[in-house]
Amino acid sequence: MIALRLRRLARVSVAAALIAGSLGHVAADAATLTVNVSARGNQRSTWQDAFDKFKKANPDVDLKVTYITEEAYKVQMGGWLATDPPDVVSWHDGERMAYYAQRGLLEDLTPDWNKNGWSQQYASVKEASTYKGKQYAAPLGYDAYGFFYRKDLFEKAGIKGEPKTWDEFLDACKKLKASGVAPIAVAARDSWTLAAWFDYLDLRINGNAFHQQLMAGQIPYTDARVKKVYTAWKTLIDDHYYIDNALSYDLDSIAPFLVSGKASMMLMGTFFSASIPASVKPQTGFFRFPVIDANVPMAEDGPVNVLLIPAKAKNKTDARRLLAFMEQPQINADLARGWGQLPSNSQAAEPEDAISKVGFQTLANTKGGIAQFYDRDMQKEMADEGMKAMQQFYSDPSQLDAILARLETTRKRIYTK
Repeated sequence: MIALRLRRLARVSVAAALIAGSLGHVAADAATLTVNVSARGNQRSTWQDAFDKFKKANPDVDLKVTYITEEAYKVQMGGWLATDPPDVVSWHDGERMAYYAQRGLLEDLTPDWNKNGWSQQYASVKEASTYKGKQYAAPLGYDAYGFFYRKDLFEKAGIKGEPKTWDEFLDACKKLKASGVAPIAVAARDSWTLAAWFDYLDLRINGNAFHQQLMAGQIPYTDARVKKVYTAWKTLIDDHYYIDNALSYDLDSIAPFLVSGKASMMLMGTFFSASIPASVKPQTGFFRFPVIDANVPMAEDGPVNVLLIPAKAKNKTDARRLLAFMEQPQINADLARGWGQLPSNSQAAEPEDAISKVGFQTLANTKGGIAQFYDRDMQKEMADEGMKAMQQFYSDPSQLDAILARLETTRKRIYTK
């Protein structure tokens, strides 16, 4: 009898252990938080430092972070969101975010904005984080765009100061080329770097209102105002003011041109300052894209990087904990500083880096509007076709009319769906 009771007790104990183990496994799964991050090599340590701080503050969360290169990330993003996404993804504000919000693939973060006081702390980027009255993004750092330049090469070429007007800019290019230095570096293999040129030429020639209409598919690409932008750009290409074989270089391979002094200027976001070695930093300056038409209010590109929670995420509770942690003023400032960006949290300290300071003041004093960037303001399919066309134009500017005609055909197809 005693033996029978012991066997029964043993079976109960084993069953209880199996159940406990099963529940423990479920609990472990529930506490796993998966994050996918788009990052270039020099950005990973900044991300990781913030994630390490989160893990220290939240030891019950099993955080698993996957780092993916930027171009590969863009290709894979849509597939993740539609099928089996991680719990948190890094992405971009504006149309880039709205594209997925419109399709029901993002979690509504409006309650988080209200609960955590983000509407006050992130007032300047709230509009870019909003789709149809709801917020879907948690803002991180953002960039000011302008010209990185080598002060010593300017001085050697006899350039007296930073160009404020287009004529001064063209004169500087002419003098730099005469001194044996390529005036402008551009990583044209990454088509979005060419889009920065289109954005700024359009913003300076036609203004932000026109630019946003074009981004929304409301302006024909055969419009004379669009051609005027490309014609101004064509002058720089025809005069060989860019580095040779620019279509062979991506952003990761372009920094050595400025570091070695083979090129003097580069139109890029303030994040690029993290790629400049300390030995060259004192000789590196940063200035605003010059005025082309004094009657056009000065507008700027100020794209915001964000974190999103996919609608199909499995662990939304801990995902919200991570977002709340990353949105704190100090963490926001630390991330921005590490990336060479500007903090988007109004309670974060102003950046100390000299280049970031210029960018911060530029955006703070912009009266003509702040755009998100060509492929973040525009529907993805049109943006992809537009940037491909920019590479074709850069390769052979004589094909401009044919390229614009093709873009117009594409615009009609996409925006009349």
